[in-house]
Amino acid sequence: MTLRWLVAPQEFKGTLTASEVAEALQAGLQEAAPEVLLDVAPLADGGPGTVDALLAGGAGEQRVLTVQGPLGAPVQAAWALLESGRTAIIEMAAASGLSLLRPEERDARRASTYGTGELIRAALDAGCSRIIVGMGGSATNDGGAGALTALGYCFLDAQGQLLPPGGAALRQMARVDITQRHPRLTEVELLAATDVTAPLLGPNGASQLFGPQKGADPQTVEQLEEALAWFAQGLAPEFIRVPGAGAAGGLGYGLAVLAGANIASGYRLVAHGLRLERRVAVADVVLTGEGRFDRQTTLGKGPAALARTAKELGKPVVLFVGSTVHEEGLDTTLFQEIIELGSPPFDKEAAVRALREAAARWASTARHMKPHDERDRGHDREAGDEHLGSGGSM
Repeated sequence: MTLRWLVAPQEFKGTLTASEVAEALQAGLQEAAPEVLLDVAPLADGGPGTVDALLAGGAGEQRVLTVQGPLGAPVQAAWALLESGRTAIIEMAAASGLSLLRPEERDARRASTYGTGELIRAALDAGCSRIIVGMGGSATNDGGAGALTALGYCFLDAQGQLLPPGGAALRQMARVDITQRHPRLTEVELLAATDVTAPLLGPNGASQLFGPQKGADPQTVEQLEEALAWFAQGLAPEFIRVPGAGAAGGLGYGLAVLAGANIASGYRLVAHGLRLERRVAVADVVLTGEGRFDRQTTLGKGPAALARTAKELGKPVVLFVGSTVHEEGLDTTLFQEIIELGSPPFDKEAAVRALREAAARWASTARHMKPHDERDRGHDREAGDEHLGSGGSM
């Protein structure tokens, strides 16, 4: 009986895409265990790579649009049309993402989701009836006000003046004028696909948990928390604690409250498109990965969500990471083994080499494990075989 391993890593943010991580792991595994059947499924959870992952799961068309980046400079943002143009897939990170800024440029006070709104507007104008907005990887903390402005909403201060871009300005909001909003917003199904279950406010919320990685010092974090609280109290305070409202600096909150979006798990959407549950069911081991393993991982990000699925099916999961942040609230029990690559930061070439070598070391031992009894796989074996190409890989 032949071993079968599912290779489903996420991106190493700022260094490697999910596909590049998967290719590096695949190369190391095949080098040390060429007889093992590999099923390769680069993973996304609503963050960067979501468009590519869903395009891989079905026929579609990629488009590119020039939009405003997080600080206003123009950027080229890719999005996709699936199902003969009925469904649009948008990554907010492509227009408003942290990766679009150099570390010294990060400014959570001023960064805006306006470009994300431009992508949503393009999907509305294209006639889509369903729009999925992936929420991960943001540089912003503006409660979605920028995106909604691009869709025709006007956020006004007490003097009736438009608020400037960014989260800090929300503290001056007095009212919202919705009379010019895009007319098709009420006709479409809008999904905010989150990679975290964070609420809008509090220790695990948009500002306090994610603000520091967007360039916010403690004083700025406090200012942004206060601004989002004011914003939410003026709109719909009952949504503050909704899981996912804090995703993408509160974009989840803004789209849900003012644009009628449903907040959904980005991982589940991608998992459905890739038929991941079937593929996990026929695997002997699941291998995943991400750049940094910390408590954010367990708030809905792809590797943890995949591990929970595997655990339910009785399959062990191995996590390859650049580094682990050993902090309060970190749950390591989801993974049978956590393999750290060494001392980050890595450049691209070093990261590929480290992943390949780590995978080869792990495979040289794991190749001797016994596969699960074929009878336990039942008819799911056939479902898994469709993803296996020549040489035991996709």
